Amino acid sequence: METRKIQQVGGGTYTVSLPKEWAEVAGIETGSIVDLHTHIDGVLVIQPQERDRETTGRLTLTVPHADSTCIERALRAAYAAGVEVLEFDAPDEFSDEQRRAVERVTRTLTGVTVTESTATTMTVRTLLDADEVSITQSVRQLQFVVLSMHRDATAALTGPTAVDSPADRDDQADRLYAMVDRYFERGLARFDEMDALGLTRSELFVCWVTARELERVGDHAERIARTAEELDGRIDDATAEEITDLAATARDIVEDAVHAIVGDAGVDAAREALHARDALRSDIEALDRRLFESTDAAYRLTHVLDSIGRTAEHGGNVAELALRTAIRDGELSEHVGDATVEGQLAE
Repeated sequence: METRKIQQVGGGTYTVSLPKEWAEVAGIETGSIVDLHTHIDGVLVIQPQERDRETTGRLTLTVPHADSTCIERALRAAYAAGVEVLEFDAPDEFSDEQRRAVERVTRTLTGVTVTESTATTMTVRTLLDADEVSITQSVRQLQFVVLSMHRDATAALTGPTAVDSPADRDDQADRLYAMVDRYFERGLARFDEMDALGLTRSELFVCWVTARELERVGDHAERIARTAEELDGRIDDATAEEITDLAATARDIVEDAVHAIVGDAGVDAAREALHARDALRSDIEALDRRLFESTDAAYRLTHVLDSIGRTAEHGGNVAELALRTAIRDGELSEHVGDATVEGQLAE
């Protein structure tokens, strides 16, 4: 890092000299024009005018003999990387399977559509702009979706009747997370994208980490649902009730933690979530031990308890993130002497 002294020209404009080494590498000389980006977090960025948005947002891939799986992976990777226009070229023409793969994936991504399709080319474009996206609202919606999945999966496991497959909601959760992931990537690469999102870099990072933890909660809801389908016979009432209570506590931990990040719950909710997570660990271990010692317990319930515990851990990760954010923002300054807070910070 270098420091430079601010000068004033003619009693008006403030000026500062640019490092010569940086200017030479960037191709800047007398008369060059640069872009100035001012951010809501107080940062000013100087960028050479050498990157054209339409060019950097476009990617062309040739798929002469690629199978549908490779095409699907490439499309998802391009979406996550922030590519605006992706063109697939197939010199030998697309097979029906390849074409269906492109169309299928575009339906699972927010704001993505096939805008051109010929025998040898397919153009996929993302039409959603950053100023149309609310990252915090997307995180709230993702929380609602994955906790609903988790609740229904537990009900299918412990209840007398089956619950509808969570496949549709899992697709919705994946779509929401993919969108947050995309704009986090674009925010890192493009200064104007960050401004359009209306978040500081720290806020965007916190939302992205929270979304990632929620996406994993959705994975555990799927695991519980699969276990419910594989179980032979019903769980005894006492065990079912205990599992129901443990799962509900895990969901409460996640909900409280997320509200401390993107809601109005405050840092107290994060502390309570961490206390609840620690207590839940002991309760899960106790039930797991009893099931292990039982002669007639279904071994698959161990997987369920593991998923419930991991759900709580993901909620705990979000709660710890909320605590760190509160410290960074100075919201814990009046609680420095609180023994509970000191203990949490020491972990």
